[in-house]
Amino acid sequence: MTFPPHAATETVDRFRTHSDLTEPGPHSSLLRDLGTDDASLHLTVTNLIDHYRATPGGVGSEQMHDIDRRWIAALLDALADRRPGPLDTPREASLRAGGCCRDHSLLAVAVLREHRIAARTRLGFAGYFTPGYFHDHVVVERWDDGGNRWRRFDPELDQGGFDFRVDDLPRGEAGGFRTAAEAWVAHRSGLTDLSDHGVGPDTPYSGPDFVHAYVLADLAHRQRCELLLWDAWGAMAAPGEELDGERLDLADVVADLTIRADAGDPRAEAELDALWARDARLRPGRFVETHSPTGRTGTTDLVGRTTVWRTASTEPTALET
Repeated sequence: MTFPPHAATETVDRFRTHSDLTEPGPHSSLLRDLGTDDASLHLTVTNLIDHYRATPGGVGSEQMHDIDRRWIAALLDALADRRPGPLDTPREASLRAGGCCRDHSLLAVAVLREHRIAARTRLGFAGYFTPGYFHDHVVVERWDDGGNRWRRFDPELDQGGFDFRVDDLPRGEAGGFRTAAEAWVAHRSGLTDLSDHGVGPDTPYSGPDFVHAYVLADLAHRQRCELLLWDAWGAMAAPGEELDGERLDLADVVADLTIRADAGDPRAEAELDALWARDARLRPGRFVETHSPTGRTGTTDLVGRTTVWRTASTEPTALET
């Protein structure tokens, strides 16, 4: 499976249909039975997925291995195996799946697309979890026909715990959601060294190389290619790898076009589509490298939907995802 470019003439309607990653397979009826308002989506995704890092006490070993399921169909396979039936019935932890913000948001997007509601995932950094720190995060944008705009919401959040609207996130502010492109431009303008942008202040995963990868990954998600946060391809730098001029220039162009397109500039939107179409460094091919938080590194075949993991014993093991 490769991810073809979109024609520049396509409109918001491209996001009303499933991508390869959100296609539910035999579970489409389960998604059609779910509510599509923001509150219902929040209850659904938090009932079905426990965050592998944020859940108090952690998740079980079976749930931990769920985090490398990149296709919604594979996630729904696991959930249906653990307990058949409607997805909005409350589940105990052992019957849920493990995942992260990407999975909460992509599942919400899958529900919306199943109902022909335009929706997409966006990658960036949230300033509302830890004061003074921007955690890497994935949120949902759903098209507001009445307002003629993309409205961002965070399906992980319950409104009661926050003093801002979780169904219309503040943008770019110190306590709001900053896209990867916005964070990159702030860095290139000398406003931040990005040491406070990453997985968390207790981890080494932060800084320019980390945000650079998110700029490219956000473009992929914007193009309906919603891979895992730890999948890597093309011009992405390896963790800790120094960014050369070519990679810096590429991220500058992508970030500038993304910000202008987000502001509603149709020319920038078309240029972003054209850049995705012509520059192979931006698009995953059949194979991507997967650096799983489980501690495994492997090569994922996006056509065969398998990952060959390189274990500590150097013996490769295959896992269907």
